[in-house]
Amino acid sequence: MGIFVFLPLVLPLTAWPVARLAEQRLHPRTATRLLTGVCAVMALCSTVCLILLMVVGTAQLPGNPLPDGWSDPEVRASVPYHEVAGKAAIVALVVVFASCLRTLVRHRRVRRRAHEALEALPRTEVAVLPDHRPYAYALPGGGRDRIVVSTAMLACLDSPERRALFAHERVHLAARHHRHLLLVRLAADANPFLRPLRTAVAYTAERWADEEAARTVGSRRTVARAIGKAALVSRGTPTPALAGFAAPGPLPRRVAALLGPAPVARAWPPLSTAVGLALWTAATGAALSAMFSANSAVTLLLLLHAATPL
Repeated sequence: MGIFVFLPLVLPLTAWPVARLAEQRLHPRTATRLLTGVCAVMALCSTVCLILLMVVGTAQLPGNPLPDGWSDPEVRASVPYHEVAGKAAIVALVVVFASCLRTLVRHRRVRRRAHEALEALPRTEVAVLPDHRPYAYALPGGGRDRIVVSTAMLACLDSPERRALFAHERVHLAARHHRHLLLVRLAADANPFLRPLRTAVAYTAERWADEEAARTVGSRRTVARAIGKAALVSRGTPTPALAGFAAPGPLPRRVAALLGPAPVARAWPPLSTAVGLALWTAATGAALSAMFSANSAVTLLLLLHAATPL
């Protein structure tokens, strides 16, 4: 395999063009699902690659409990600089697992605290907290999905804008956007090259909720006004609960998109157009990157299996 064994670690770089094109040219729903899937596959492949590099690079160390066949010269020859790569992989894996564990613990802790803060309130779909700080967010789980909003936020919006705000948050809950956001955050922890995709998914998830809210209330301009006001009044306010996990994305771009025509629900632009050709090319590159990553990992796994004595 040679140098190609390291490809899963750097191939996420090839997904950057598709992230930019997807958030600009695809329907937000399609872009969110596509980018989340690409993130998950590439993060998994790069993590498996690190594990295999660690195994090959450290199998020959004295006292290692791994099978003796894994330290054969044929196996070690498949990984260039196997000793250095193995030791570096150990450090990288410790960082990856520590980062992912920290994200999961923080996510669980924030959700638990958010639900505990609502225990004294009636178990209605919308929980209104008496607070002078303006905020609103979707809170999943705890036996019932809820929308949490402060009295300060409600005071800043008129009736149609409140409907738009609630419709936006309901979409987050119905589409389980918190799962997309958590998955891409973990993927970015596993491979820092996936951070641009994490940012893109945070934006497309918000755009998905914007578009569905506009369809529900029947006015794109009302939704644009609502998110614009909400962002302005909450600027500088500490973000409570799970709202901290979902960056609202570039607000001017979201408002501009809502003031323009609705995105076409078609999954892909026609290949005959320049945009379609660019998007298909970028998507094909990302798919091939994932395939090459998986191929490198599987090849090394088969090599280790063949070197294992029966």
